Amino acid sequence: MKGKVCERFSEFFEKWACQLDEYLQLLLRASKQRVINTVCDQRELQTLVSKVTQHYKDYFTIKWSLAHEDVLAFFCPIWGSPLENAYSWFTGWKPSTIFKLIDSTRINRVPGSSLAELTQEQLRKIEELRVKIRLEEEKVEREMERQQVAMAGRKMFELARLTGRVMDSETMDQFDELVEVAMKGLMAGLEKVMKAADCVRLRTLKGVLDVLSPLQCVDFLAATSMLQIQLRQWGKRRDSISRKE
Repeated sequence: MKGKVCERFSEFFEKWACQLDEYLQLLLRASKQRVINTVCDQRELQTLVSKVTQHYKDYFTIKWSLAHEDVLAFFCPIWGSPLENAYSWFTGWKPSTIFKLIDSTRINRVPGSSLAELTQEQLRKIEELRVKIRLEEEKVEREMERQQVAMAGRKMFELARLTGRVMDSETMDQFDELVEVAMKGLMAGLEKVMKAADCVRLRTLKGVLDVLSPLQCVDFLAATSMLQIQLRQWGKRRDSISRKE
């Protein structure tokens, strides 16, 4: 049964994904033109990059607002296909995949992509960022492990042990209050993990964009957007085939 948060975010996400596809077309068009000989051209590319990055920020703003009401909806999202959810890292894409994407584009020298032309200085800065982000990922993973282990803590164990006992109505009310307090603590912990993971995602995007030229930023955002959109389409196609079988 869908909750209100699921319904609201599903509606938002569908529109957001459609807008991302529109931005992708603009990014691809700008990349193909590759006319950046004037200050005006540079500014146009920077404006487009700013619009796309703001689009991603809007996603996290809405996500955090609704997650405060029901964080579990984002750990078990109904708006994503099973394929998308299988590759999810704490409610979203794993930051390290960004560096793998850059490597693949550069090493395979994807035709028309300026990412194949990174300088040694850019490569050095991206490598430094990769190491930093990996440490931040590990920090998020340790926090999630801490939250999971907390489930077996003394308070939760006592509540589980008392669940099957016969109680009068007054005692039951007190017990329900204790359970509610405990659950709020667990949900707050999950929300903390989700936001921490999202912050690493945002820092990864910003860190990479700060290293790249305007044209490279366009090609980078086009590559990341395309991967996200294609994964969604593959997931939907697979679901459609599974339903027919």
